[in-house]
Amino acid sequence: MFTGIVEELGEVVAVEDRGEAARLRLRGPRVTADVGHGDSIAVNGVCLTVVETSDGVFTADVMAETLHRSGLGALRAGSPVNLERPMALGGRLDGHLVQGHVDGRGTITARNDADSGTEITVGLPDGLGRYLVEKGSITVDGISLTVVEAGEAHFTVSLIPTTLALTTLGTKQPGDPVNLEVDVLAKYVERLMGAAPTGRETPSGSRTPHQGEREEAR
Repeated sequence: MFTGIVEELGEVVAVEDRGEAARLRLRGPRVTADVGHGDSIAVNGVCLTVVETSDGVFTADVMAETLHRSGLGALRAGSPVNLERPMALGGRLDGHLVQGHVDGRGTITARNDADSGTEITVGLPDGLGRYLVEKGSITVDGISLTVVEAGEAHFTVSLIPTTLALTTLGTKQPGDPVNLEVDVLAKYVERLMGAAPTGRETPSGSRTPHQGEREEAR
């Protein structure tokens, strides 16, 4: 589990094409200082498993599903990446609960730069708009951000100068893809509202019997 607070702006060292999969080598001296084989690091919001580390560089494998869902397949040697280690139990939750499971790719459609910060608009993949609310949270390329405007097909966020300086969003422009993860709590609520627990009223109004009641009726 992550927080969406980027620890380090790392860099892709090499990308090895493995057909439907890929192996990435990424430089991140800070996030690799205390990790080893089997640990997790979020790369642009995608939770990856560390295969090996050496001199501030770590290697991770990316499967076909991850390449399809995220923008990791577009990374090349020299690409900047947002890096974050998992949150420590008992530590401060400065962002929000982030799983590192990308829901889809959005596209930056507008960018408005000002002295006080920057506002960007991101186009949403089909089906994700229902999980967003104004002042709610969303993860963009691994960055925990507050939604300013929530639409069915787009949303806007405001970026402070620190975020622009320390993350990939400082250089992202209209047309660039971004990885999106919606708040997992919204998905759980949707799931629970759509499925009635045993012994409760079903959506049609009929009562679902408990297991013991079903056995008595046999």
